[in-house]
Formats: sequence, structure tokens, C-alpha cells
Amino acid sequence: MSGSTTVNGIWPQTPAAFDATYQPDQLIAGVYPRVTENVTLAGAQGVLARGTVLGVVTATGKYIVSASAATDGSQTPIAVLADTYDTTAGDVAGAGCYFSGEFNQNAVTMGTGWTAATLAAALRPANIYLKNAVTAADPT
Repeated sequence: MSGSTTVNGIWPQTPAAFDATYQPDQLIAGVYPRVTENVTLAGAQGVLARGTVLGVVTATGKYIVSASAATDGSQTPIAVLADTYDTTAGDVAGAGCYFSGEFNQNAVTMGTGWTAATLAAALRPANIYLKNAVTAADPT
């Protein structure tokens, strides 16, 4: 087969198999429609994990971890982070967030002062529902 092109050391006509293990994080807990939008995360919050509940700072329009005792607007939880982002070096533009949907209360990251019950009640007006239908334990 001289002169044939190879891809990753494999002849193109050769079937290939890849080993990948899918490990769901169990964040999504139902079929209620999920609406997504990109936002700007305020910097200096460190690494924010997928599933972190966010509020928006009224003065800047940037999103931070919602804390129940905040007074800057972020005390109103409004979104759930769709992926993990590192804000250590500064603001992160284009961060994906869920603005509606059903989420596992055991898989979301809550800010200071929230409990599952108080956060569920606060998110309900935004059409974000926390459910205790599944655990977030690693299935392995």
C-alpha cells in the first residue's frame, strides 16, 4: 500500500475502535426544557464547577456565585452553570448557563447561606426546578 495516506498511523479503510467511558454527572434531572445563554462571569472567583448556581450583580451585569445574604443583586439565583470555568485570571466571557430546566439538587453547587429547600424555592420563579429524584454519587 505504498503511497496511501494514513490517519493517526491507521490506513483510512481500516475500521477503528475508540475506548471512551461516559460518566454522567447527574446534573440534569428531568425533561423540562433547558434554555441556555452565554454570560460573563466575574473574575477572581476561582474555578466554578458545572452546576454552580449563579446570580447577577446589578451594577456590572456579571454573574457570580449566588449567596443568600448578598445585597448586590446576586442574592437572587437566576442561572445554573453549564460547564466548569476558571475565573482566576479575570472575567470569563461566553460562559454557558442554563436559565431553565430540572436539576438534581444533590449535584448543584450552592453558595453560602442556601439550603436545598430555600434554593429550590428561590429558583422556581425562574423556571429552574431542583429535584431530589437521583443521587449524585459516583456510580462506580
